[in-house]
Amino acid sequence: MRTFIAATVTASCFLAAPAAAEQSTLARIKETSTIKLGYRENSPPFSFAADDKKAQGYSVDLCMRVADDIARQMGIAKLTVHWVPVSAESRFDAVKNGEIDIECGNSTQTLSRRADFDFSLMTFVDGASLLYLRGENPKSLQDVKGQRIAVVSGTTTEKAMAQLAADDKLGVQLIRVKDHNEALAALKSKKATAYAADRTVLITTALLGGGGTEYSLAESQFTYEPYGLMMRRDADMRLAVDRSLAQLYRSGEIGPVLKKWFGPLGDPGEVLKVMVLLNGLPE
Repeated sequence: MRTFIAATVTASCFLAAPAAAEQSTLARIKETSTIKLGYRENSPPFSFAADDKKAQGYSVDLCMRVADDIARQMGIAKLTVHWVPVSAESRFDAVKNGEIDIECGNSTQTLSRRADFDFSLMTFVDGASLLYLRGENPKSLQDVKGQRIAVVSGTTTEKAMAQLAADDKLGVQLIRVKDHNEALAALKSKKATAYAADRTVLITTALLGGGGTEYSLAESQFTYEPYGLMMRRDADMRLAVDRSLAQLYRSGEIGPVLKKWFGPLGDPGEVLKVMVLLNGLPE
């Protein structure tokens, strides 16, 4: 009987003991001297695979700056950067499963996403619009009635367009595709009459991947897209990333980075300038 009681008490102690705390992202980075960065292979100018298959883009440059600053903050003499390709749909699981520490793309911060993930300070501000073959762009929302619109699965634009599709008065038909190349192919083949995505992505996609075909961009903008670098929920990691970005904004060093990736598209606009100003938090 005494043996039974002792065994029961021992088992109860194991059941009552709290689970070991999950290792923080920064602790793992310091232990392994490695940071895992996710990038989109086809989302220029924010994140894409260059001709040499290496990650490039505005968000990629920001993540490289963050990685250098984290190495300095953590006292890591040589930090190895491991780049992991992700898609619009796989990026969320990649963060949750620990396959990547930061997603370096053009992910929009939303309240529902922030219930599951941490986001950095804002890195860009955009909004969704529609790309057409020249001469076919609408003049009003009613002009998209019954049209077939391509949209990349797993994006906030897909959600916005799904709401339009649910409107019986418009009767929009959605063609869900895996990436921007597939969307552009659907547009060029006239499988889709329009391609819905963030304006900057549409402009860059048409310029870089248009293949000489002329496009026109609708004047309307029907969503608000505040981008941020996405991470798992970890306050210390988020603070380290924010500290790096804030210093980048505050010092004005963000200027050459913006010019490098968005200079050909014209003036960045007052909204983006204000975003940089407001997110340059003091130390």
